[in-house]
Amino acid sequence: MKVLLTNDDGIYARGLSALYEVLSGEADCLIVAPEIEQSAVGHAITLFRPLTVRRAFKGGNFLGYAVYGTPADCVKIGIRELAGAAPDMVISGINRGANCGNNVIYSGTVSAATEAAMMGVTSIAVSLDSHKEADFSFAARITRKIMQLIAANAAFHGGAFNINVPCLPEDQIRGITVVRQGKIRLIESFEKRSDPRDNVYYWMTGEKITGDQSIETDIGALAAGYVTITPIQYDLTRYDLLDSLRDMVTHHPL
Repeated sequence: MKVLLTNDDGIYARGLSALYEVLSGEADCLIVAPEIEQSAVGHAITLFRPLTVRRAFKGGNFLGYAVYGTPADCVKIGIRELAGAAPDMVISGINRGANCGNNVIYSGTVSAATEAAMMGVTSIAVSLDSHKEADFSFAARITRKIMQLIAANAAFHGGAFNINVPCLPEDQIRGITVVRQGKIRLIESFEKRSDPRDNVYYWMTGEKITGDQSIETDIGALAAGYVTITPIQYDLTRYDLLDSLRDMVTHHPL
């Protein structure tokens, strides 16, 4: 099995290293990851400058390819140019911080997975619910298990799956559950400041307003101590409004 690994925290991130350490024992893993952190860049791609790619090393050993671009860039160039043959799966992570609810729209981690799905490659995005220094080993092991299950089922091929792992001791994890995406909103505010030369700048802050916290959502189940899996897609169509819009246009033609 050939797996392309990427992330949005940068090629030297500990979460990516933990994932490689666990998966490389049973899969042919290639790292193609951003040169620098690309958190919250969403599905951005680079159009107006060349993509710089360099061979990255760690401890004198080849680590992978560092791309001066976004996670979606890494997936595109990784599949088309660097991997040789197309990988069987793309795994993005392990992200530091959960990616659930509305956050998936902003997430570079999740966007790498949806980019792979757009290119016909099965993909997984995986995040650990902690912004502090944490142990990624359990999250890496659970990713391996889920990778094996998804790879063994033809119905899942070409799909994208978003995984969130609680930052808890392993014996406190309540299990794995399949849930829908929840809703969470950030009410943004901006702190106005001045630098030593009196140049004005703004620092974004805000307050999270959580909507549906049901255990049937990624937000609620993660908070309750479950590893969550959500099948995701890049089709943003509101199918529930199509018929109403058609009716409106029919009765109000140009």
